Amino acid sequence: MTSSDVATQRDSAIEQHSIDYVPAAERHGKVWHQGPFWFTGNFVLPTMVAGFVGASMGLSVWYSVLAIVLGVGAGTFFMAFHANQGPRMGLPQMIQSRAQFGSRGSTVPFAATVFVYVGFLVFDTVLAEQGLGLLLPDGKLFWYPVLIALSIVIAVVGHDLLHFVQRWLTYLLVVVFAVLTVVAIVNFGSNPVPADVPAATAGWDLTAFLVQFSLAAGYNISYSVYVSDYTRYLPANVPARGLIAAVYTGAAFSAVWLMSLGAILASYLPDPDPILALREVGDLLFPGFGLIVVMTSVLALISIMGVNAYGAMLTGASALDGFRKVRPTVRLRVTGLVVVGLVSLVVALLIPDDYIGSFNNFVLMMLYFLVPWTAVNLVDFYFVRRGKYAIAEILKPDGIYGRWAWRGVTAYVIGFAAMIPFFSTTFYVGPVADALGGADFSFVVGLTVSGVLYLLFSRNLDHEAEAVARVASEAELEGSDR
Repeated sequence: MTSSDVATQRDSAIEQHSIDYVPAAERHGKVWHQGPFWFTGNFVLPTMVAGFVGASMGLSVWYSVLAIVLGVGAGTFFMAFHANQGPRMGLPQMIQSRAQFGSRGSTVPFAATVFVYVGFLVFDTVLAEQGLGLLLPDGKLFWYPVLIALSIVIAVVGHDLLHFVQRWLTYLLVVVFAVLTVVAIVNFGSNPVPADVPAATAGWDLTAFLVQFSLAAGYNISYSVYVSDYTRYLPANVPARGLIAAVYTGAAFSAVWLMSLGAILASYLPDPDPILALREVGDLLFPGFGLIVVMTSVLALISIMGVNAYGAMLTGASALDGFRKVRPTVRLRVTGLVVVGLVSLVVALLIPDDYIGSFNNFVLMMLYFLVPWTAVNLVDFYFVRRGKYAIAEILKPDGIYGRWAWRGVTAYVIGFAAMIPFFSTTFYVGPVADALGGADFSFVVGLTVSGVLYLLFSRNLDHEAEAVARVASEAELEGSDR
Protein backbone atom coordinates (compact mmCIF):
# COMPACT_ATOMS: atom_id res chain seq x y z
CA MET A 1 0.00 0.00 0.00
CA THR A 2 1.44 3.40 -0.97
CA SER A 3 1.47 6.51 1.21
CA SER A 4 -1.25 8.07 -0.95
CA ASP A 5 -3.43 4.99 -0.34
CA VAL A 6 -2.95 5.37 3.39
CA ALA A 7 -3.88 9.06 3.19
CA THR A 8 -7.03 8.15 1.30
CA GLN A 9 -7.99 5.62 3.96
CA ARG A 10 -7.53 8.20 6.72
CA ASP A 11 -9.31 11.06 4.97
CA SER A 12 -12.36 9.12 3.81
CA ALA A 13 -15.46 9.33 6.00
CA ILE A 14 -16.44 5.86 4.82
CA GLU A 15 -14.36 2.93 6.03
CA GLN A 16 -12.35 1.41 3.19
CA HIS A 17 -11.42 -1.94 4.73
CA SER A 18 -13.57 -5.02 4.96
CA ILE A 19 -12.05 -8.51 5.27
CA ASP A 20 -8.49 -7.35 4.47
CA TYR A 21 -5.59 -6.57 6.78
CA VAL A 22 -5.38 -3.21 8.58
CA PRO A 23 -1.79 -1.90 8.17
CA ALA A 24 0.14 -0.47 11.10
CA ALA A 25 -0.01 3.03 9.61
CA GLU A 26 -3.81 3.04 9.89
CA ARG A 27 -4.07 1.73 13.42
CA HIS A 28 -5.79 4.09 15.82
CA GLY A 29 -8.13 4.21 18.79
CA LYS A 30 -7.76 3.79 22.53
CA VAL A 31 -8.11 0.70 24.66
CA TRP A 32 -10.58 2.34 27.06
CA HIS A 33 -12.99 2.96 24.16
CA GLN A 34 -13.66 -0.78 24.16
CA GLY A 35 -15.40 -0.55 27.54
CA PRO A 36 -18.24 1.77 26.51
CA PHE A 37 -18.47 0.15 23.08
CA TRP A 38 -19.28 -3.25 24.54
CA PHE A 39 -21.36 -1.79 27.35
CA THR A 40 -23.73 -0.19 24.85
CA GLY A 41 -23.48 -3.17 22.52
CA ASN A 42 -24.89 -5.36 25.28
CA PHE A 43 -27.28 -2.79 26.77
CA VAL A 44 -30.18 -3.59 24.47
CA LEU A 45 -33.62 -5.06 25.03
CA PRO A 46 -32.80 -8.62 23.91
CA THR A 47 -30.33 -8.69 26.81
CA MET A 48 -33.14 -7.82 29.21
CA VAL A 49 -35.37 -10.49 27.66
CA ALA A 50 -32.65 -13.08 28.38
CA GLY A 51 -33.19 -12.27 32.07
CA PHE A 52 -36.90 -13.16 31.95
CA VAL A 53 -36.46 -16.92 31.78
CA GLY A 54 -35.52 -17.75 35.38
CA ALA A 55 -38.52 -15.98 36.85
CA SER A 56 -40.82 -17.46 34.22
CA MET A 57 -39.72 -20.94 35.38
CA GLY A 58 -40.33 -20.24 39.08
CA LEU A 59 -36.91 -19.01 40.16
CA SER A 60 -36.81 -16.19 42.73
CA VAL A 61 -35.32 -12.81 41.88
CA TRP A 62 -32.12 -13.31 43.85
CA TYR A 63 -31.51 -16.81 42.55
CA SER A 64 -32.14 -15.48 39.03
CA VAL A 65 -29.62 -12.70 39.58
CA LEU A 66 -27.09 -15.21 40.92
CA ALA A 67 -27.52 -17.42 37.84
CA ILE A 68 -27.14 -14.34 35.63
CA VAL A 69 -23.97 -13.14 37.38
CA LEU A 70 -22.36 -16.57 37.16
CA GLY A 71 -23.47 -17.19 33.57
CA VAL A 72 -22.41 -13.78 32.30
CA GLY A 73 -19.13 -14.06 34.17
CA ALA A 74 -18.35 -17.38 32.47
CA GLY A 75 -19.55 -16.44 28.98
CA THR A 76 -17.84 -13.05 28.90
CA PHE A 77 -14.52 -14.67 29.83
CA PHE A 78 -14.36 -16.44 26.47
CA MET A 79 -15.70 -13.46 24.55
CA ALA A 80 -13.18 -11.00 26.05
CA PHE A 81 -10.14 -13.14 25.25
CA HIS A 82 -11.01 -12.89 21.55
CA ALA A 83 -10.43 -9.11 21.82
CA ASN A 84 -6.66 -9.63 21.97
CA GLN A 85 -6.68 -11.23 18.51
CA GLY A 86 -7.73 -8.04 16.70
CA PRO A 87 -4.65 -5.85 17.26
CA ARG A 88 -2.24 -8.81 16.99
CA MET A 89 -3.61 -9.97 13.64
CA GLY A 90 -5.24 -6.86 12.13
CA LEU A 91 -8.12 -8.96 10.79
CA PRO A 92 -11.87 -9.26 11.41
CA GLN A 93 -12.83 -12.00 13.82
CA MET A 94 -14.21 -14.76 11.63
CA ILE A 95 -11.68 -14.70 8.77
CA GLN A 96 -9.08 -15.60 11.41
CA SER A 97 -10.82 -18.98 11.60
CA ARG A 98 -9.17 -19.96 8.33
CA ALA A 99 -6.04 -20.75 10.31
CA GLN A 100 -7.93 -23.46 12.19
CA PHE A 101 -10.55 -24.56 9.65
CA GLY A 102 -9.13 -23.67 6.22
CA SER A 103 -10.53 -21.18 3.71
CA ARG A 104 -13.48 -23.44 2.85
CA GLY A 105 -13.70 -25.44 6.05
CA SER A 106 -14.33 -22.19 7.90
CA THR A 107 -17.76 -21.99 6.24
CA VAL A 108 -18.85 -24.46 8.97
CA PRO A 109 -18.65 -21.86 11.78
CA PHE A 110 -19.38 -19.04 9.29
CA ALA A 111 -22.87 -20.41 8.64
CA ALA A 112 -23.62 -20.45 12.37
CA THR A 113 -22.24 -16.93 12.71
CA VAL A 114 -24.42 -15.48 9.97
CA PHE A 115 -27.38 -17.15 11.71
CA VAL A 116 -26.45 -15.26 14.90
CA TYR A 117 -26.11 -11.90 13.17
CA VAL A 118 -29.35 -12.17 11.23
CA GLY A 119 -31.17 -13.47 14.31
CA PHE A 120 -30.13 -10.50 16.41
CA LEU A 121 -30.96 -8.10 13.59
CA VAL A 122 -34.45 -9.58 13.38
CA PHE A 123 -35.17 -9.43 17.11
CA ASP A 124 -33.73 -5.91 17.38
CA THR A 125 -35.90 -4.77 14.47
CA VAL A 126 -39.05 -6.24 16.01
CA LEU A 127 -38.38 -4.62 19.40
CA ALA A 128 -37.42 -1.24 17.91
CA GLU A 129 -40.61 -1.16 15.83
CA GLN A 130 -42.70 -1.95 18.89
CA GLY A 131 -41.01 0.85 20.78
CA LEU A 132 -41.58 3.39 18.03
CA GLY A 133 -45.21 2.26 17.88
CA LEU A 134 -45.78 3.84 21.31
CA LEU A 135 -45.00 7.28 19.90
CA LEU A 136 -45.52 7.09 16.14
CA PRO A 137 -48.04 5.35 13.86
CA ASP A 138 -47.48 1.60 14.00
CA GLY A 139 -46.72 -0.43 10.90
CA LYS A 140 -44.25 -3.24 10.28
CA LEU A 141 -44.20 -2.76 6.52
CA PHE A 142 -43.00 0.81 6.98
CA TRP A 143 -40.79 0.68 10.07
CA TYR A 144 -38.97 -2.60 9.44
CA PRO A 145 -37.42 -1.37 6.16
CA VAL A 146 -36.67 2.06 7.65
CA LEU A 147 -34.96 0.65 10.74
CA ILE A 148 -32.91 -1.85 8.73
CA ALA A 149 -31.95 0.86 6.23
CA LEU A 150 -30.72 3.10 9.07
CA SER A 151 -28.59 0.29 10.45
CA ILE A 152 -27.10 -0.33 7.01
CA VAL A 153 -26.20 3.35 6.59
CA ILE A 154 -24.36 3.28 9.93
CA ALA A 155 -22.57 0.08 8.92
CA VAL A 156 -21.58 1.52 5.52
CA VAL A 157 -19.79 4.42 7.22
CA GLY A 158 -18.28 1.71 9.32
CA HIS A 159 -15.95 1.08 12.22
CA ASP A 160 -15.24 4.58 13.52
CA LEU A 161 -18.88 5.77 13.41
CA LEU A 162 -20.02 2.63 15.21
CA HIS A 163 -17.44 3.24 17.94
CA PHE A 164 -18.45 6.90 18.21
CA VAL A 165 -22.18 6.20 18.47
CA GLN A 166 -21.75 3.36 20.95
CA ARG A 167 -19.41 5.40 23.13
CA TRP A 168 -21.72 8.41 23.47
CA LEU A 169 -24.86 6.34 23.90
CA THR A 170 -23.26 4.84 27.00
CA TYR A 171 -23.70 8.07 28.97
CA LEU A 172 -27.38 8.38 28.05
CA LEU A 173 -28.12 4.73 28.80
CA VAL A 174 -26.40 4.82 32.20
CA VAL A 175 -28.36 7.87 33.35
CA VAL A 176 -31.78 6.76 32.08
CA PHE A 177 -31.55 3.14 33.22
CA ALA A 178 -29.99 4.00 36.58
CA VAL A 179 -33.12 6.00 37.36
CA LEU A 180 -35.37 3.23 36.02
CA THR A 181 -33.59 0.54 38.04
CA VAL A 182 -33.93 2.53 41.27
CA VAL A 183 -37.64 3.08 40.54
CA ALA A 184 -38.16 -0.66 39.95
CA ILE A 185 -36.31 -1.74 43.10
CA VAL A 186 -37.99 0.83 45.34
CA ASN A 187 -41.49 0.20 43.99
CA PHE A 188 -41.40 -3.59 43.88
CA GLY A 189 -39.43 -3.91 47.10
CA SER A 190 -41.74 -1.73 49.20
CA ASN A 191 -45.17 -2.86 47.97
CA PRO A 192 -47.00 -6.11 48.82
CA VAL A 193 -46.54 -8.87 46.27
CA PRO A 194 -49.74 -9.51 44.27
CA ALA A 195 -50.88 -13.12 44.12
CA ASP A 196 -50.89 -13.17 40.31
CA VAL A 197 -47.18 -12.42 39.76
CA PRO A 198 -44.35 -14.99 39.65
CA ALA A 199 -42.64 -13.54 42.75
CA ALA A 200 -45.56 -14.71 44.90
CA THR A 201 -44.66 -18.39 44.43
CA ALA A 202 -41.01 -18.19 43.28
CA GLY A 203 -38.20 -19.97 45.05
CA TRP A 204 -35.34 -22.34 44.26
CA ASP A 205 -35.46 -24.55 41.18
CA LEU A 206 -32.30 -26.26 39.95
CA THR A 207 -33.50 -26.67 36.38
CA ALA A 208 -34.57 -23.03 36.12
CA PHE A 209 -31.25 -21.91 37.64
CA LEU A 210 -29.22 -23.91 35.13
CA VAL A 211 -31.34 -22.75 32.18
CA GLN A 212 -30.92 -19.12 33.22
CA PHE A 213 -27.20 -19.70 33.72
CA SER A 214 -26.83 -21.25 30.24
CA LEU A 215 -28.81 -18.46 28.57
CA ALA A 216 -26.70 -15.79 30.28
CA ALA A 217 -23.46 -17.55 29.34
CA GLY A 218 -24.54 -18.27 25.78
CA TYR A 219 -25.72 -14.74 25.25
CA ASN A 220 -22.30 -13.23 25.89
CA ILE A 221 -20.43 -16.06 24.18
CA SER A 222 -22.38 -15.08 21.06
CA TYR A 223 -20.48 -11.78 20.96
CA SER A 224 -17.24 -13.73 20.43
CA VAL A 225 -17.88 -13.85 16.70
CA TYR A 226 -17.23 -10.15 16.20
CA VAL A 227 -15.02 -8.89 19.03
CA SER A 228 -11.95 -8.52 16.80
CA ASP A 229 -13.98 -6.62 14.20
CA TYR A 230 -13.83 -3.71 16.64
CA THR A 231 -10.34 -4.18 18.08
CA ARG A 232 -8.43 -4.77 14.83
CA TYR A 233 -7.73 -1.06 14.28
CA LEU A 234 -5.90 -0.75 17.60
CA PRO A 235 -2.08 -0.61 17.48
CA ALA A 236 -0.50 -4.06 17.60
CA ASN A 237 1.38 -3.26 20.82
CA VAL A 238 -1.58 -2.37 23.03
CA PRO A 239 -1.40 -4.23 26.37
CA ALA A 240 -3.37 -7.47 26.21
CA ARG A 241 -4.38 -7.38 29.86
CA GLY A 242 -5.86 -3.88 29.63
CA LEU A 243 -7.69 -4.65 26.40
CA ILE A 244 -9.23 -7.87 27.68
CA ALA A 245 -10.22 -6.15 30.92
CA ALA A 246 -11.89 -3.25 29.09
CA VAL A 247 -13.95 -5.58 26.89
CA TYR A 248 -14.82 -7.87 29.79
CA THR A 249 -15.88 -5.03 32.08
CA GLY A 250 -18.08 -3.30 29.50
CA ALA A 251 -19.80 -6.44 28.24
CA ALA A 252 -20.24 -8.13 31.62
CA PHE A 253 -21.45 -5.06 33.52
CA SER A 254 -24.15 -4.18 31.01
CA ALA A 255 -25.34 -7.80 30.68
CA VAL A 256 -25.57 -8.35 34.44
CA TRP A 257 -27.36 -5.04 34.91
CA LEU A 258 -29.93 -5.43 32.16
CA MET A 259 -30.58 -9.17 32.63
CA SER A 260 -31.04 -8.59 36.36
CA LEU A 261 -33.50 -5.80 35.61
CA GLY A 262 -35.29 -8.27 33.35
CA ALA A 263 -35.43 -10.78 36.21
CA ILE A 264 -37.01 -8.12 38.46
CA LEU A 265 -39.61 -7.15 35.86
CA ALA A 266 -40.45 -10.78 35.06
CA SER A 267 -40.88 -11.50 38.79
CA TYR A 268 -43.26 -8.65 39.56
CA LEU A 269 -45.14 -8.18 36.31
CA PRO A 270 -47.38 -10.95 34.94
CA ASP A 271 -46.32 -12.05 31.42
CA PRO A 272 -44.07 -8.99 30.84
CA ASP A 273 -43.60 -7.54 27.38
CA PRO A 274 -40.18 -5.82 27.26
CA ILE A 275 -41.45 -2.58 25.70
CA LEU A 276 -44.63 -2.26 27.76
CA ALA A 277 -42.81 -3.25 30.95
CA LEU A 278 -40.26 -0.45 30.52
CA ARG A 279 -43.03 2.08 29.94
CA GLU A 280 -45.08 0.85 32.89
CA VAL A 281 -42.19 0.96 35.36
CA GLY A 282 -40.82 4.23 33.99
CA ASP A 283 -44.18 5.93 34.37
CA LEU A 284 -44.11 5.11 38.08
CA LEU A 285 -41.63 7.98 38.39
CA PHE A 286 -43.76 10.38 36.38
CA PRO A 287 -46.03 9.96 33.35
CA GLY A 288 -43.91 10.10 30.21
CA PHE A 289 -40.65 8.89 31.71
CA GLY A 290 -41.47 5.38 30.54
CA LEU A 291 -41.62 6.66 26.97
CA ILE A 292 -38.22 8.32 27.41
CA VAL A 293 -36.79 4.97 28.53
CA VAL A 294 -38.29 3.16 25.54
CA MET A 295 -37.04 5.72 23.00
CA THR A 296 -33.56 5.58 24.54
CA SER A 297 -33.71 1.80 24.13
CA VAL A 298 -34.72 2.19 20.48
CA LEU A 299 -31.62 4.32 19.83
CA ALA A 300 -29.44 1.61 21.34
CA LEU A 301 -31.20 -1.04 19.24
CA ILE A 302 -30.57 0.87 16.00
CA SER A 303 -26.91 1.23 16.90
CA ILE A 304 -26.41 -2.47 17.65
CA MET A 305 -28.32 -3.32 14.46
CA GLY A 306 -25.55 -1.49 12.62
CA VAL A 307 -22.96 -3.55 14.51
CA ASN A 308 -24.72 -6.80 13.61
CA ALA A 309 -25.17 -5.85 9.95
CA TYR A 310 -21.47 -4.93 9.76
CA GLY A 311 -20.43 -8.27 11.23
CA ALA A 312 -22.76 -10.27 9.00
CA MET A 313 -21.31 -8.52 5.95
CA LEU A 314 -17.73 -9.33 7.01
CA THR A 315 -18.55 -12.97 7.68
CA GLY A 316 -20.48 -13.40 4.44
CA ALA A 317 -17.66 -11.84 2.43
CA SER A 318 -15.14 -14.10 4.18
CA ALA A 319 -17.18 -17.18 3.27
CA LEU A 320 -17.53 -16.10 -0.37
CA ASP A 321 -13.81 -15.35 -0.59
CA GLY A 322 -13.05 -18.94 0.37
CA PHE A 323 -14.63 -20.16 -2.87
CA ARG A 324 -14.08 -17.20 -5.17
CA LYS A 325 -11.51 -14.50 -4.46
CA VAL A 326 -13.17 -11.11 -3.90
CA ARG A 327 -11.72 -7.59 -3.74
CA PRO A 328 -12.30 -6.03 -0.30
CA THR A 329 -13.77 -2.78 -1.66
CA VAL A 330 -16.42 -0.36 -0.43
CA ARG A 331 -18.71 -1.71 -3.14
CA LEU A 332 -18.37 -5.21 -1.70
CA ARG A 333 -19.27 -3.90 1.75
CA VAL A 334 -22.34 -2.04 0.50
CA THR A 335 -23.55 -4.99 -1.56
CA GLY A 336 -23.07 -7.37 1.34
CA LEU A 337 -24.92 -5.06 3.71
CA VAL A 338 -27.88 -4.73 1.36
CA VAL A 339 -28.13 -8.52 1.07
CA VAL A 340 -27.99 -8.88 4.87
CA GLY A 341 -30.67 -6.22 5.23
CA LEU A 342 -33.02 -7.89 2.76
CA VAL A 343 -32.66 -11.29 4.40
CA SER A 344 -33.27 -9.79 7.84
CA LEU A 345 -36.35 -7.94 6.59
CA VAL A 346 -37.91 -11.10 5.18
CA VAL A 347 -37.25 -13.07 8.38
CA ALA A 348 -38.57 -10.23 10.57
CA LEU A 349 -41.83 -10.14 8.62
CA LEU A 350 -42.24 -13.92 8.97
CA ILE A 351 -41.38 -14.28 12.67
CA PRO A 352 -44.34 -15.27 14.90
CA ASP A 353 -45.80 -12.80 17.37
CA ASP A 354 -44.63 -14.95 20.28
CA TYR A 355 -41.04 -13.98 19.64
CA ILE A 356 -39.92 -14.26 23.28
CA GLY A 357 -40.21 -18.06 23.16
CA SER A 358 -38.40 -18.02 19.82
CA PHE A 359 -35.72 -15.76 21.27
CA ASN A 360 -34.88 -18.15 24.14
CA ASN A 361 -34.45 -21.02 21.69
CA PHE A 362 -32.36 -18.75 19.46
CA VAL A 363 -29.96 -17.92 22.30
CA LEU A 364 -29.53 -21.60 23.12
CA MET A 365 -28.91 -22.47 19.47
CA MET A 366 -26.23 -19.75 19.37
CA LEU A 367 -24.61 -21.41 22.36
CA TYR A 368 -24.64 -24.81 20.71
CA PHE A 369 -23.12 -23.69 17.40
CA LEU A 370 -20.59 -21.17 18.68
CA VAL A 371 -19.12 -22.96 21.70
CA PRO A 372 -17.07 -25.49 19.65
CA TRP A 373 -15.79 -22.68 17.44
CA THR A 374 -14.71 -20.43 20.30
CA ALA A 375 -12.91 -23.37 21.94
CA VAL A 376 -10.96 -24.20 18.78
CA ASN A 377 -10.18 -20.58 17.97
CA LEU A 378 -8.95 -19.64 21.45
CA VAL A 379 -6.93 -22.83 21.95
CA ASP A 380 -5.19 -22.20 18.64
CA PHE A 381 -4.40 -18.56 19.41
CA TYR A 382 -3.27 -18.95 23.02
CA PHE A 383 -1.86 -22.49 23.23
CA VAL A 384 -1.00 -23.81 19.75
CA ARG A 385 0.28 -20.90 17.63
CA ARG A 386 0.51 -18.41 20.53
CA GLY A 387 -0.65 -15.48 18.42
CA LYS A 388 1.87 -16.03 15.63
CA TYR A 389 0.28 -16.31 12.18
CA ALA A 390 1.24 -15.69 8.56
CA ILE A 391 -1.52 -13.15 8.00
CA ALA A 392 -1.03 -12.85 4.24
CA GLU A 393 -1.52 -16.62 3.96
CA ILE A 394 -4.80 -16.45 5.88
CA LEU A 395 -6.06 -14.00 3.26
CA LYS A 396 -5.21 -16.38 0.42
CA PRO A 397 -7.89 -19.04 -0.21
CA ASP A 398 -5.13 -21.46 -1.28
CA GLY A 399 -2.51 -20.34 1.26
CA ILE A 400 -0.52 -22.53 3.65
CA TYR A 401 -3.52 -23.00 5.93
CA GLY A 402 -5.28 -24.91 3.18
CA ARG A 403 -8.87 -25.06 2.02
CA TRP A 404 -10.01 -27.72 4.47
CA ALA A 405 -8.04 -27.93 7.74
CA TRP A 406 -9.09 -31.27 9.20
CA ARG A 407 -7.97 -30.50 12.76
CA GLY A 408 -10.37 -27.61 13.33
CA VAL A 409 -13.28 -29.08 11.38
CA THR A 410 -13.02 -32.45 13.13
CA ALA A 411 -12.70 -30.93 16.62
CA TYR A 412 -15.70 -28.70 15.90
CA VAL A 413 -17.94 -31.48 14.58
CA ILE A 414 -17.09 -33.94 17.36
CA GLY A 415 -17.52 -31.24 20.01
CA PHE A 416 -20.92 -30.29 18.61
CA ALA A 417 -22.01 -33.94 18.45
CA ALA A 418 -20.92 -34.46 22.06
CA MET A 419 -23.20 -31.59 23.10
CA ILE A 420 -26.37 -33.03 21.55
CA PRO A 421 -27.32 -35.35 24.46
CA PHE A 422 -27.12 -32.29 26.73
CA PHE A 423 -29.34 -29.98 24.60
CA SER A 424 -32.45 -28.61 26.29
CA THR A 425 -34.85 -26.53 24.19
CA THR A 426 -38.60 -26.33 23.76
CA PHE A 427 -38.39 -28.49 20.63
CA TYR A 428 -35.71 -31.01 21.66
CA VAL A 429 -34.38 -32.30 24.97
CA GLY A 430 -31.38 -34.63 24.87
CA PRO A 431 -31.35 -37.82 26.95
CA VAL A 432 -28.81 -36.52 29.48
CA ALA A 433 -30.63 -33.19 29.88
CA ASP A 434 -33.90 -35.10 30.28
CA ALA A 435 -32.40 -37.27 33.01
CA LEU A 436 -31.26 -34.07 34.77
CA GLY A 437 -34.74 -32.57 34.65
CA GLY A 438 -34.02 -30.32 31.67
CA ALA A 439 -30.73 -28.90 32.96
CA ASP A 440 -28.36 -27.92 30.16
CA PHE A 441 -24.61 -28.51 30.61
CA SER A 442 -23.90 -28.65 26.89
CA PHE A 443 -21.58 -25.64 26.70
CA VAL A 444 -19.19 -27.16 29.26
CA VAL A 445 -19.07 -30.35 27.19
CA GLY A 446 -18.56 -28.48 23.91
CA LEU A 447 -15.78 -26.28 25.24
CA THR A 448 -13.93 -29.20 26.79
CA VAL A 449 -14.27 -31.71 23.95
CA SER A 450 -13.50 -29.33 21.07
CA GLY A 451 -10.69 -27.54 22.88
CA VAL A 452 -8.92 -30.69 24.08
CA LEU A 453 -9.31 -32.48 20.74
CA TYR A 454 -7.90 -29.54 18.80
CA LEU A 455 -4.93 -29.33 21.15
CA LEU A 456 -4.24 -33.04 20.67
CA PHE A 457 -4.68 -32.87 16.90
CA SER A 458 -2.22 -29.94 16.68
CA ARG A 459 0.76 -31.65 18.29
CA ASN A 460 2.35 -32.38 14.91
CA LEU A 461 1.80 -28.98 13.24
CA ASP A 462 4.74 -27.80 11.11
CA HIS A 463 5.60 -24.61 13.01
CA GLU A 464 8.92 -24.14 11.17
CA ALA A 465 7.25 -23.83 7.77
CA GLU A 466 4.75 -21.39 9.25
CA ALA A 467 7.58 -19.32 10.74
CA VAL A 468 9.14 -18.91 7.29
CA ALA A 469 5.77 -17.92 5.88
CA ARG A 470 5.35 -15.33 8.64
CA VAL A 471 8.49 -13.49 7.61
CA ALA A 472 7.33 -13.32 3.99
CA SER A 473 3.85 -12.31 5.17
CA GLU A 474 5.19 -9.39 7.20
CA ALA A 475 7.16 -8.10 4.22
CA GLU A 476 4.14 -8.47 1.94
CA LEU A 477 1.72 -6.68 4.24
CA GLU A 478 3.89 -3.95 5.77
CA GLY A 479 6.88 -3.65 3.44
CA SER A 480 10.31 -5.25 3.59
CA ASP A 481 11.86 -2.20 5.34
CA ARG A 482 10.03 -2.73 8.61
